[in-house]
Amino acid sequence: MIKINEDKLVQISVIGEISSPSMGSPYRITANGELKVFPGTGGITYNVRIGDNACGWQADHVEPGVTIKNSNESNNGALNILSCIGNTAKIVSGDAKGKTGYVVGKHGGCEHVLIDFDPEILDELAIGDKIQIKAQGVGLEFINHPEIKIFNISPDLLKKIQIKEKKGKTQKLQIPVTHLVPAKVMGSGIGKDNVNRGDYDIQLFDENVKKEYNLANLKLGDFVAVIDADNTYGRIYREGAVSIGVIVHSDCVIAGHGPGFMTVFTSKDGLIEPVIDKNANLLNYLYQD
Repeated sequence: MIKINEDKLVQISVIGEISSPSMGSPYRITANGELKVFPGTGGITYNVRIGDNACGWQADHVEPGVTIKNSNESNNGALNILSCIGNTAKIVSGDAKGKTGYVVGKHGGCEHVLIDFDPEILDELAIGDKIQIKAQGVGLEFINHPEIKIFNISPDLLKKIQIKEKKGKTQKLQIPVTHLVPAKVMGSGIGKDNVNRGDYDIQLFDENVKKEYNLANLKLGDFVAVIDADNTYGRIYREGAVSIGVIVHSDCVIAGHGPGFMTVFTSKDGLIEPVIDKNANLLNYLYQD
């Protein structure tokens, strides 16, 4: 097993409330200049979950499962930075009090944390219910591969991923992904100075690229690799670099946007080797026996 510094990590509580969807103008202007009216971020999404398609919905930036946010800006910063995918999320108010799910993503701009629950729990939830997270994962490192950086993932989840060491002149880590994505199509979210919160978007407006890389088949919760992207201190283009992350929200019609990619691993020196595995999805890792 790949060695990590799990014994050094702090586990701490953060909390948020189920956030209502919000809208101003009903219209979204598409990259083709059309006006569309779609559901978007926030709320309890009953029929869109990790494992479902990220593309093809009559929606824009829709978030799977349950969206939470803290009404205090500083506290919401802690919720977004400290929460990691795989952390346990416990409902602490309302009809579903005491039931648990998992953190499955973070969405930048709106600064939302996304939680997955078994579908039968969703009908018991209401907007405003509080959900507390046992946050752990910030500071996670590979002991023998310190040059490969880790973000936004719990140690428990990381240990479920079949990461392998590849011996050679340079020791690489082989990490399973469902898709490869060229850095040239990465959009909204570029320019941030860190990847400890939020995501950046995979643009799907070029039909040739979408077909070549099979990107119309992206699923929410997929682990994917962005080639020539270094996310060590923010999101930049760097030839030879590799970043791996999770798809956290659906496709979008607005120029510069698309399915959201939240960084989990990055190597500026290309010491990550993505290995295609169609089962590399959060749904399979979180709920495996």
